[in-house]
Amino acid sequence: MADNKDNKPKQGQINIELDEKVAEGIYSNLAIINHSVSEFVVDFVSIMPGTPKSKVKSRIILTPQHAKRLLKALGENVQRFEKAHGEIKDYEQPPIPLNFGPTGQA
Repeated sequence: MADNKDNKPKQGQINIELDEKVAEGIYSNLAIINHSVSEFVVDFVSIMPGTPKSKVKSRIILTPQHAKRLLKALGENVQRFEKAHGEIKDYEQPPIPLNFGPTGQA
């Protein structure tokens, strides 16, 4: 947008900012997914070996429409990744005992 003197996005564009703390990201090796009629809730957790307790590191709440768009976008990105780097192997993991009842896991 160097040619836009007032720094406003052009028609149809969105200006998205990413601050340094968010850009660092948060590691997660477990996603717990629950849903209701009106929303999907995805809790991202980092479980470490030998640690009996873990905390939710981040929670994302999506409308059903956005959840479906995310599913499609993630699928497309996995396909592109595998085309460039080879198949991602899905290793069997023992079930993780959780003290609450999610409706699904990813």
